[in-house]
Amino acid sequence: MITAAADGSALGNPGPAGWAWYVDDDRWAAGGWKRATNNQGELKAVLELLRATAHLDDELLIQCDSQYVINCVTKWMPGWKRKGWRKADGKPVLNQDLLQELDDALVGRRYRFEWVRGHAGHAANEAADVRARAAATAYQQGGAVPSGPGWAGAPAQGPVEDAPAPPASLAEAAAEDRKSSADATLFDFDDPTADWLTMTLELTSEEHTRLVERARESGRTPEEFLRGLI
Repeated sequence: MITAAADGSALGNPGPAGWAWYVDDDRWAAGGWKRATNNQGELKAVLELLRATAHLDDELLIQCDSQYVINCVTKWMPGWKRKGWRKADGKPVLNQDLLQELDDALVGRRYRFEWVRGHAGHAANEAADVRARAAATAYQQGGAVPSGPGWAGAPAQGPVEDAPAPPASLAEAAAEDRKSSADATLFDFDDPTADWLTMTLELTSEEHTRLVERARESGRTPEEFLRGLI
């Protein structure tokens, strides 16, 4: 099995952006664009990892800190494809070009995803993050992009295309990225049969104490108080 981390970085949303996948110091790659969103970087990192290992028959364990990417692949894409790449509300799926390329790259592959917490000391994730941010910084400063050694024996890739066009305004891009990330973390919004949805929330001791206190003040349980916020 090949274990690899994939990560994206955007200095602004959209802004100079980078992507990277990392196996070890001899097998990694990075790239980016002058203007893209964080979610585009996250998707591109997984796509390029799949392309770099397409000549191999090993199972691939992809470590991501983006639940948006994981849910796109493992939950939402089949429904989006059935609906002509539209969401449950009828609006076009964001980042459709990258998602379609990712869908093609997954055909015939043996893979699974593992979610890892970002910026929490996970060695491979940190290595991918450093390289993605370095690529984004290179585009921001106009320097050489540290592209990495890639994977020996991988098929030659053509020139990297421009990123899919991000939303026109900074505010729109930031809102879309926040919504996509929130959707991935909280709910599967494209499951029309779901009458009850489960949410996992991690709190610090201080946050939990504040939640209990505010729930008590409102005369509700913490669970009821949270449902009211949502």
